[in-house]
Amino acid sequence: MKTLHTMITMAAVGGSLLMGAPAMAQSASLSVVGSWSGLELHRRFENPYWSETLPGAGAGFDVQLTTHDQMGVPGGDVYNLLSEGLFDVAMTVADYAVADAPEIEALDMPMLSLTVADARRVAEAYLPIADMGMQRRFDSKVLAIVPYPQQVVFCRDPVENLEDLNGRAIRASGRTTLEFLEAVGAKALNIAFNEVPGALDRGVIDCAVTGSMSGYSSAWYEMANYLYTLPAGGWDYVLTAISLDKWNSLSAAQQATLERTMQEDFIEEVWANAEVDTQQGVACLTGTGTCERGEAQNMTLVSPSEADLATARDVLENTVLPNWARRVDDSVVTMWNDRVGTIVGLTASK
Repeated sequence: MKTLHTMITMAAVGGSLLMGAPAMAQSASLSVVGSWSGLELHRRFENPYWSETLPGAGAGFDVQLTTHDQMGVPGGDVYNLLSEGLFDVAMTVADYAVADAPEIEALDMPMLSLTVADARRVAEAYLPIADMGMQRRFDSKVLAIVPYPQQVVFCRDPVENLEDLNGRAIRASGRTTLEFLEAVGAKALNIAFNEVPGALDRGVIDCAVTGSMSGYSSAWYEMANYLYTLPAGGWDYVLTAISLDKWNSLSAAQQATLERTMQEDFIEEVWANAEVDTQQGVACLTGTGTCERGEAQNMTLVSPSEADLATARDVLENTVLPNWARRVDDSVVTMWNDRVGTIVGLTASK
C-alpha cells in the first residue's frame, strides 16, 4: 500500500504528428479509503465520485478505492494511517477521531442542529476549525464535510420519552453522544457500528444510536423494535481529508479540479439527499409514509415531546458543550463561538 502513496508519473507529450497540441495533464495516482462500504453514503456517493467522476474529469487522476471496513481497519485508526502515508485520501466519521483531535469534536453534538439546513450551516462554518485540527493532528487537509442521516435511537424494548433511557445500556455514536446519554442517566457504551446487531441480540446493549437510513440499510430492525427520533447523535458528519504531502504534489490545475468536482458532484449531492435519507429511513423502518428503498418494516415510531427536546437542549448547553470546551485551547473555543455559536444560539465556555 505504501507504494500507492508515491505513484506520481508524467504523461507523454503529444506525438510529433500533432505539433502544436497541448501537453497531456500530469497524472496523479490517489489511493482512497472510503467510509462504511454497506451504507448509502459510500454506495451512492463516494463510490461513483472516486470511481467515475474524478477520473473522468480530464485532470489525470487515477484512483484506487477501498473502504476502511473492507481493509479491516477500525474507523478510529483511519486518520492516523492517513498521516503515516499508508493512503492519500480518507473518509470516515469525524467522531471516530475525536480522541486524537478534540478540535473537530464540536462539529457534531446532540441537539446542536435539528434541521438539514442548520446542519449544513454549522458544517460550513466549522470547516476552518476542522481543517486546523486535521492539519495539526493528521498532516492533512479537509476537502469535504458531509452528513449521514440524522442520528436517532433504536431500542429493543418499549420507550416513550427521554426519561425511559435512564438506566439503559446504549451504544453511542461518538464522545459527545456518550456524554449526553450519561447525563440523562443511561449507561453509554462505545461499540463499533458493525457490532451493534450482535450486541442488541445478546443483550449487551438495550439501545443504539445511528442514522435512520444507516440502521435500515444494516437491518437493525431485526433486533430493535422501537425508533425514538430524538436527535441524540447529531448528524455523524464524515470528513474527507487528503494528506498534505499528496495535496502539495498535485498541480494547481489538479487541485482546482479536485476541489471543484468535490463541491459540485459530491458535497452538493450528499447534502441535497440528507433530508430525503433521514425521512426515508424513518418511513422504511416504521412503515409510516412511503418506503422507496426496499421493504418497509414495522418498528414502533416514538417522537420526542417538547419537554424531551427542552431537556436535551439543556444537557447540551450545560454539560456536553462545557465538557468539550475544557478539552481544547481557548483559541478553539473562541473560533467556535464566533463561527458556530452565533448560528445555533449557544456560547461555549470552560
